[in-house]
Amino acid sequence: MLEIKNVKVEIGSKSILYDISLALKENEVMVLFGPNGSGKSTLIKAIMGFSGYEIAGGIINFNGKELNSLSIDERVQLGIGIMYQHPPKIRGVRLRQLAGFLSKDKDEIESLAEKLSLQEHLDREINLGFSGGEMKRAELFQLILQKPRLLLLDEPESGVDIENISIMGKVLSAYLKEYRAQALIITHTGYILDYVDGNKSCVMVDGHISCSGKPREIFKFIQENGYDKCRECKCPVSS
Repeated sequence: MLEIKNVKVEIGSKSILYDISLALKENEVMVLFGPNGSGKSTLIKAIMGFSGYEIAGGIINFNGKELNSLSIDERVQLGIGIMYQHPPKIRGVRLRQLAGFLSKDKDEIESLAEKLSLQEHLDREINLGFSGGEMKRAELFQLILQKPRLLLLDEPESGVDIENISIMGKVLSAYLKEYRAQALIITHTGYILDYVDGNKSCVMVDGHISCSGKPREIFKFIQENGYDKCRECKCPVSS
């Protein structure tokens, strides 16, 4: 279970997140909405333990273990994984090599590569010359091979066409159900909701959680009214 209690995050001396409290149980999926610059990616990076994202107050727990002082490696060992919004390009390392480091099961690697239409990419350097959709599929491929219990996904459908979203959404949904994993998903478009059943959602505005409720209802409200109403906490499905 992920528990975030009254967390404040600073970058340098600047406060980005204020008094954030969230909770995720086994097999729960939370969808996080919010305008650009609201602090959504900061929250995910703070959970993952990225350098420079200082937890200046509050506590982050995962399965009863406090994360605040743990390294990224230690958090990964606990079963936390992240899918980047902008994956890096890695020269000299082929996707198959990295996959072999993450999993010793060659059949699993080939099967997952097929599901994500990555068979022809396995022997290419990671993300070099990949399209936006190919990079996102490769990111999901690497993440699932880690077998995380908590998946942090930063705009998985950003810059990706409908066909790629469909491929990724089906694979992600199947993984979450099979392993009863938790997920925190940042989305602007809401397309991922066509494939992944979100249990709950919240809106982050200006570093604060403004409201929470059912993902589809909140997303519909945002589409119709924009985030200004969320700033005023006018969402009728808020709880």
